[in-house]
Amino acid sequence: MSRGIDQVLVLCWAAILALGTVMVASASVAISQTLLLKHGVFLVASLAALAFVMCIPLAWWRQGHRVAWLAAMVLCVLVLVPGIGLEANGARRWIGLGGFSLQAAEACKFLLLVYMAGYLERFHDGIRDDAQALLRPLAMLAMLAVLLLLQPDFGTTVVLAATTCGLLFVAGARLRHFLAIVAVGAALLGALAILQPYRLQRLVTFVDPWEFAFGSGYQLTQALIAFGRGEIFGLGLGEGIQKLFYLPEAHNDFIYAVIAEELGLVGALVVLGLFALLVVRILRLGRAHLDAGDAFGGYLAYGVGLLFGIQCLINIGVNTGLLPTKGLTLPFVSYGGNSLMVSCAMLGLVLRVQLEGLPKPRGGRRRG
Repeated sequence: MSRGIDQVLVLCWAAILALGTVMVASASVAISQTLLLKHGVFLVASLAALAFVMCIPLAWWRQGHRVAWLAAMVLCVLVLVPGIGLEANGARRWIGLGGFSLQAAEACKFLLLVYMAGYLERFHDGIRDDAQALLRPLAMLAMLAVLLLLQPDFGTTVVLAATTCGLLFVAGARLRHFLAIVAVGAALLGALAILQPYRLQRLVTFVDPWEFAFGSGYQLTQALIAFGRGEIFGLGLGEGIQKLFYLPEAHNDFIYAVIAEELGLVGALVVLGLFALLVVRILRLGRAHLDAGDAFGGYLAYGVGLLFGIQCLINIGVNTGLLPTKGLTLPFVSYGGNSLMVSCAMLGLVLRVQLEGLPKPRGGRRRG
């Protein structure tokens, strides 16, 4: 039973991608004339990655889901090996591949979703009542999280942990078990934030960024100034001031602040609405496949939708001062080859699920 490609989803994604390209061009105008050219190369490579993933049958990912987790572990180990992993700004997150650097944490997002979809398909009926079935994927996540934190990459760890918990809840974990997992996870992440001096400083700055406006709160205060300058309709595309060496990472983690300054509240809400529509369409696809008995396709779509939604909320929350500063990109919008390619590859998984269509109902049984 085929449904074909969701045209609304594709148009929504294309609009976000086009807007991202325009905003990267605007935000990087004072930094480098070649940065937009690089983004164009990344864009072409990302579209190729999407097309490549779309061509791979889901059966291939289903059979290799354990290998996907192993590959994620290998990448996270390699990035920590001197001579292989590249270090920048005190972090070791990249593997040099000639003229391109592979960010292990970004690849882990894709690989962990494949693993979780395969695992939940196998243990779908045991997540609710079997404690071992519930704790096993958390243990696998914990091993991966330790390696991510050694890089260190706290933001990706939070995104993957939240996405995994969301998938377990969708798979039928009891509410009390789910709440216990969330509480333990939040406590551990909170402890990690407090024990590291620079993360603790971020929390202190988050409470009152204006007190540290020329220190640790500089980036956030400049982002808030961008929001204030944009008002309702913005200063106009390309007319923003904060991107002119006032707001660090204007083309990357804080591109949403540039959107708010140049396109105003209206533009910022349009972007938020496009992401909301994209995520909802993906989650609806996941629900439809779970109801039809396609557990792997359903959990895969759910995982992509949850990850996009969580990462967008964190990025926008950081830009608006609702969350402490973390180094996370806005999917399909921020500059960055790894983020763009992996995001497009994950969307390729969703489109592949749609291409293969809904399986025929088996006795009307609902799986969810």
